[in-house]
Amino acid sequence: MNRTESLPTAPTAGPPGTEPAPAPVPEETRTGRDPRWARPALAGLLVATALLYLWGLGASGWANAFYSAAVQAGSQSWTAFFYGSSDAANSITVDKTPASLWLMALSVRIFGLSGWSILVPQALLGVASVGVLYATVRRWYGPAAGLLAGAVLALTPVATLMFRFNNPDALLVFLLVAAAYATVRAVETASTRWIVLTGVLVGFGFLTKMLQAFLVIPVFAGVYLLAAPTGLGRRIRQLLLAGLAVVVSAGWWVAIVELAPASARPYIGGSQNNSILELTLGYNGLGRITGDEVGSVGGGGGGGRPGGGGGGPFSGQTGLLRMFDTEVGGQISWLLPAALILLVAGLWLAGRAPRTDRTRAGLLLWGGWLLITGLIFSFMSGIFHAYYTVALAPAVGALAGIGVTLLWRARSAPVEAVAAAPVPAVADAPVVVGASVVAAPGRRRALVATLVLAGTLAVTAWWSWHLLGRTADWHPWLRSTILAVGLTTAALLATSAVIKEFASGNGVQSDANSLVDSETGVAAGPGAGFAGRVVRWVVPVVSVAGIAVALAGPAAYAMQTAATPHSGSIPSAGPAGAGGFGGPGGPGGRMPGGGNGQFPGFPGGPNGTGSDGTGSDGSGPGGTGQDGGANAGGFPAFPGGGSAPGAPGGTGQDGGTAPGGIPGQGGFPGQDGGTGQEGRGQRGGGMGGLLDAREPSAEMTALLTADADDYTWVAATVGSNNASGYQLAACRPVMPIGGFNGSDPSPTLAQFQRYVADGRIHYFLGGGGFRADGGSNASAEIAAWVTETFTATTVDGVTVYDLSSGKQG
Repeated sequence: MNRTESLPTAPTAGPPGTEPAPAPVPEETRTGRDPRWARPALAGLLVATALLYLWGLGASGWANAFYSAAVQAGSQSWTAFFYGSSDAANSITVDKTPASLWLMALSVRIFGLSGWSILVPQALLGVASVGVLYATVRRWYGPAAGLLAGAVLALTPVATLMFRFNNPDALLVFLLVAAAYATVRAVETASTRWIVLTGVLVGFGFLTKMLQAFLVIPVFAGVYLLAAPTGLGRRIRQLLLAGLAVVVSAGWWVAIVELAPASARPYIGGSQNNSILELTLGYNGLGRITGDEVGSVGGGGGGGRPGGGGGGPFSGQTGLLRMFDTEVGGQISWLLPAALILLVAGLWLAGRAPRTDRTRAGLLLWGGWLLITGLIFSFMSGIFHAYYTVALAPAVGALAGIGVTLLWRARSAPVEAVAAAPVPAVADAPVVVGASVVAAPGRRRALVATLVLAGTLAVTAWWSWHLLGRTADWHPWLRSTILAVGLTTAALLATSAVIKEFASGNGVQSDANSLVDSETGVAAGPGAGFAGRVVRWVVPVVSVAGIAVALAGPAAYAMQTAATPHSGSIPSAGPAGAGGFGGPGGPGGRMPGGGNGQFPGFPGGPNGTGSDGTGSDGSGPGGTGQDGGANAGGFPAFPGGGSAPGAPGGTGQDGGTAPGGIPGQGGFPGQDGGTGQEGRGQRGGGMGGLLDAREPSAEMTALLTADADDYTWVAATVGSNNASGYQLAACRPVMPIGGFNGSDPSPTLAQFQRYVADGRIHYFLGGGGFRADGGSNASAEIAAWVTETFTATTVDGVTVYDLSSGKQG
């Protein structure tokens, strides 16, 4: 075996009764001892990843405008920067902790506001994640395993999507991979410094995406407790220090926000009581698991497939196979079956190793990450989006790289036994072949390892064929090619194992070492004979073809994802029909069970008829609003929202504005019906400003920027996404009433009336926002008061109310 590939597994033994000495980092895993090809290969991987993630990055524009507006606000106001406010006037924050916004806001401060400057940090985080994953896997398993792990991560479709998008997941993945690296370093020498760094990185993961970062804590702690080469008491003390590091690195920001007077900071978006702790434990915490998310428009379980349930419109079907279903499978599951098989195979190869065995420790680290996070994603009943699964991509990549490398080494294990073992003189002596010894159990182990590799490749090819069948019209030749080449390659690999076993077990050659070289696994020596020549030619072809087949499907989806602009709150990787709630250009047309991106059958739905709206025409707000546009608990229509692109706008009663709804019942003021022509609504469809930002016309932008310096907010509108489009166009604060869903009590009616009286808000813009599953009715009350108090005009199909007439004094 190549010394670069060797794996020391046990700590150095000390005197009897003493703790084991920390296992030193093996010299052969340092960069200077890597094979000559390792550094160029790593450089090629990182350059290719950078091209994939950076090329044409600005085509997605604002991407998720909800976060882009907050980034813009943070680039204009340090207060907004610190809290993660949606607007520079600090009315309300986004419904997440703000760490991911900090990097993007700093980029905007350096390069100026543009889609490119917002997304560049995300792409660089992707390249860094691939590099750190390589370094983590290589440290214990060699550069070949690290390169394969990095390539799998880079080419996972959902990773390509999220590292070219401005959701918090990009920073979260980087921090968790870095925490895994710190854990590996800590396990090597029982280092307090490294395990504390693990806690710090996970804590900053909390500041990125709250409790999701904590899913890996049991895994990291368990692996360290098991494998660190020091006494149990010291391991426990070190883990307590790491836990303290998590609390401090995550809690400092939480403490400041909780202790700051509410009047001195923005409202905490996503909460009903203006509390970051409530947001952490409720809407963005346990509520995601249980489905009890007050103020949410999604989630909720019930019914569905056996062993699972049907979630709400943003939850989907729960159950053990959720990661493989039509919504999620094309995002993450290409190599998920292989990762699970290789995890089991790797643990089998590790066998009954010492407690500190690194082979087993690494498998438990990445396998635990994959299983715990994957199972929680599979059974959570609250809001779940397919792009969350990017958190699984590093674990899938690591298990693929580690598992393939371990099994490949196991193929040549009997040959190594030959070179090192003397001929034993015992009754159960291994088989003697000429002057060498080949251990029969080791030979069988090599055969099984090769057959497992072949089976894993066959399963991967079949699953890629199945996933590509979900987009059967998209490059149909690729699907059949992957299956044919994959099964053929698997068969050749299995055949080579049988030939090797036959040759070794029946004395075809005089020296087993001449059949397969211990370093490369390829047939060697002029005396290898017919069997050796077959293996010599088959093995290199099989190895290259196998990797190519395994990566072909996800690579194709990844490149398609990189070549397609994405926007909206629920993006999806791959071609249309590949799954996910959103697709290229935004969420329209990909909602489960909906027509044209809308939700069917919800009372007072997007058609705005007041009862049993079907949403079949895909129209957003702009339908008739005769009785306020919604029944209690339904998705209400807001004043004058226009309609989604290409969707017919409804006709208001007598071509005007319908009467307002009754506050407290979920009804909102009726809307300007429009004329049925194509409106300038949000890109890609979606729920009337809930999932995507509106693109205001030049006329609307000019209206908002006129006399803008005289007002704190140039406009107010219901829902953060609705507000973000106007804010990004005008580069001025726009108040998002009710936060993301329009269901937060920010501001209350009394607060809004005071702002208007003080002359701080210029316009109220109709459209956008939905309310369901409880939450505050403040946005409905504000909309009703505006409709009753001010005169409506129409600008570019949107109902506009000039609030300046309400100024007092």
